[in-house]
Amino acid sequence: MEKETSRSLIIWTKRALGLIAFLLWGYVIVTISQSPAPFIEQAPYCMGSTMLIFGILTAVYKGLDHCNLQNK
Repeated sequence: MEKETSRSLIIWTKRALGLIAFLLWGYVIVTISQSPAPFIEQAPYCMGSTMLIFGILTAVYKGLDHCNLQNK
């Protein structure tokens, strides 16, 4: 029973973090795109923020998967 609860908590945590990361990424991209700078100057910020946000999300997912495997 406790293992099921733990798995369910991990799944919902992943879903919530994925949604938060997507919303944060959207906010950052919209904020950067509203800058008066030309696209060539905005591109590194778009790529960097995308890599950072989803890199952190991937690391957290891997950590949660590791915790899930430890609970089996």
